[in-house]
Amino acid sequence: MEIKGYLELITQWLLSSGLRLLLIVILTLVALRVARFIATRIFPISKRERDPEFQKRADTLSSVIRYILVIGILIVAAITVMGEFGIEIGPILAAAGIVGLAVGFGAQSLVQDVISGFFILAEDQIRVGDVVQIADKGGLVEKITLRMVVLRDLAGNVHFVRNGQIQVVTNMTKDYGRYVFDIGVAYREDVDEVIEVVKQVDEELRSDPLLKDDILEPIEILGLDQFADSAIIIKARTKTKPVRQWAVGREFNRRLKKAFDEKGIEIPFPHVTLYMGQDKEGRSAPLNVVVNREASDGDALQKVRR
Repeated sequence: MEIKGYLELITQWLLSSGLRLLLIVILTLVALRVARFIATRIFPISKRERDPEFQKRADTLSSVIRYILVIGILIVAAITVMGEFGIEIGPILAAAGIVGLAVGFGAQSLVQDVISGFFILAEDQIRVGDVVQIADKGGLVEKITLRMVVLRDLAGNVHFVRNGQIQVVTNMTKDYGRYVFDIGVAYREDVDEVIEVVKQVDEELRSDPLLKDDILEPIEILGLDQFADSAIIIKARTKTKPVRQWAVGREFNRRLKKAFDEKGIEIPFPHVTLYMGQDKEGRSAPLNVVVNREASDGDALQKVRR
């Protein structure tokens, strides 16, 4: 009789709580599949966005969203199952809240890093291969995670910047690059002639097979920008592919210097004027000049004092 009673109890439990548990399991599995589907479809790949960096960013964000959804679904399912077994959920939730609060205070910087990293990736502020300035550090982005950005500067130093420390992002290579020229020439030079020489150098540079693919547009002459102490400054800028603006700018400066030398256009440089001063009677102190020169006939070095 006891065995029959146990079987009846088990049958009743299976027909009541057992069916509810089976339904919970089925709904949990369905919810997990839906969560994975949503996480993979939340970032549609358009024709414009089929590049490796976008795919990498989308995969990172999708994995984070999928992880959050899965954890939430499993927690709800676990609480529901414990309720079916008659376990008091209130004390467990209270204890979990206290533990979560303690962990939150201890790991608040980590949470801040993760949240900041999520929005940096979602808003496409930084990509691997960009040259950026963040948190007083600049360099080439080598790696991006939800916690930090890894930079390598021109000297080869590697900087690990936590995402929570990033307040302002200066991306110098997003979509395209710019190089700004401040071209200083002497006051006596003809501004229009200088501008024509600049345009000629730019045209030659855009015809160079090694650089023509890097330059996106002809040089933009912004005009006479300022009257400096010893020069007039003509401002211009060129548009290039990302990261290529510095190579193009350095080569342009080299060719422009040669073109100015050929045309006789003066690039001013600082001059020093010596003034010995005068006393009350109008007399200046003597200036002793020593000139060292080597005699043409092979004699020893002569010194002439004036």
